[in-house]
Amino acid sequence: MNRRVIIVTAVHGPSAPFLPEAYASLCAQELPDGWEWRWVIQEDGRTRDVRPYVPDDPRVVFHQGRHGRQGGPGVTRTMALAHADGPYVKVLDADDRLTPGALARDLAALEADPSIGWATSRALDLLPDGSTAGFPGDPAHGPIERGVVLDFWKANGFRAQVHPATLLVRRDLLLALGGWMALPASEDTGLLLALGGVSRGWFSAEVGLLYRKWEGQETSRPSHADPAERTARMAVVEARARALASFGWRPPEGSEGADGAQGAQGAEGSEGFEDSEGFDGPRERP
Repeated sequence: MNRRVIIVTAVHGPSAPFLPEAYASLCAQELPDGWEWRWVIQEDGRTRDVRPYVPDDPRVVFHQGRHGRQGGPGVTRTMALAHADGPYVKVLDADDRLTPGALARDLAALEADPSIGWATSRALDLLPDGSTAGFPGDPAHGPIERGVVLDFWKANGFRAQVHPATLLVRRDLLLALGGWMALPASEDTGLLLALGGVSRGWFSAEVGLLYRKWEGQETSRPSHADPAERTARMAVVEARARALASFGWRPPEGSEGADGAQGAQGAEGSEGFEDSEGFDGPRERP
């Protein structure tokens, strides 16, 4: 597979005007020699509202969904995976911005250690006046062991200590988990908890994302905080994560990171899930 990081962005009409800022943050990224990025912009629905904001750049591709019907950000991002032809997938919401060096740092973490399936980074809220604000609770810089994210999320009012909008993930692992959850919201948290249940992750203490806060974002709508729906979302997110935690993901056998570390399974075989005996099947998390 080519040495390409696929940036996946779900967008709808109200968030489309922010695409040029997201694009500028992508153009500021510098990757190691031989690596490149490709931006897949997927519209949730099919309108005339988004295309005018799509950059004219051969590294950028634009696709649309169904006319008159929206599936939500989870469905939209998962549809974008049809065009993800690189080994890594990076999330970038249409209204957010990457900080300089974010892609290279994430990529270095996964290339250096084949046992790490995903990476996140510190995020700052980007407020309407242009100022930024952080929040407490970031984990230590470095690896995040299996189960840690789920345990923290459960113990802290369903709030994870890492932000799913900063996610970089191995494409094959993302596909094995079915992409983003089919939920009206919290679909990215559901994916994050599932990833954290089956594989080790990485957290970069350097700021990797400016997370825009604005009145038009989906998470600001009253429906997002509806108690009955939120309770149902949290229940299915947790149940899925705990079910998946009985499986252990193994990196591609024979894979080699930038430091020369080889996957623990040997030189032949394929990526997949295994139990503690090395066979496909469930296992209990210690």
